[in-house]
Amino acid sequence: MTNLSVNLNKIALIRNSRGNDFPNVIEFAKKFIELGVNGITVHPRLDERHIKRRDVLDLAELLKDYPDVELNVEGYPSRDYIQLIQDIRPDQCTIVPDSINQLTSDHGWDIKKEKVFIKETIGLIKKAGCRASIFVDPDIKQIKLVPETGADRIELYTESFAALFGSSLSDKVFNKYKASAEAAQEMGIGVNAGHDLNLKNLPKFLEIDGILEVSIGHALTVECIEFGMKEVVKRYLGICSNKNR
Repeated sequence: MTNLSVNLNKIALIRNSRGNDFPNVIEFAKKFIELGVNGITVHPRLDERHIKRRDVLDLAELLKDYPDVELNVEGYPSRDYIQLIQDIRPDQCTIVPDSINQLTSDHGWDIKKEKVFIKETIGLIKKAGCRASIFVDPDIKQIKLVPETGADRIELYTESFAALFGSSLSDKVFNKYKASAEAAQEMGIGVNAGHDLNLKNLPKFLEIDGILEVSIGHALTVECIEFGMKEVVKRYLGICSNKNR
């Protein structure tokens, strides 16, 4: 079974667009938890364009009442990010190589180039008692360097899989992700995945064995508008449990 972690960034973005506290991020987290999701993901950025530091602190407090639901905090490992991690000690930290001006995450780490920095960052994360994950492209050469960083998991950046899903190149790109996941697993590294996964393409992606967690936010939020939260979460949980594949 694959765990479903719902990314709340888009809920926060909608809230921020009106300058008040509606929709309330914490109340939506509760709704998703009550529908059975396994985790909550947030990706705070330095400009707080969606998730704010206060949201992360409040979610960490909320999830103390839900020990079976994990909190995954993504982000570029700035000094502020590391301090936040040390303050709240989430279940999982996923480090992402974002710049402050990036619209959204669009590439994985160059581990060969940034290995010293990544290794130091992973050390700080694990010292705080958190599971450490690295956001990566489906590049076996890069993935083979992950054990040297001390990371527990990788998160495969799935944009290219999603962009080419259903095209003539779909099988080729799927096999690239499959080989990348298998390479990580052979080295004892757990595999998560996320970015542009949705109800249509997730069943195919999860034909890859051993995906531990998928983090989904943008598509899931849009699908909830179209089909309703209860129905959408039910469908995702079915796919993740292999019932609807």
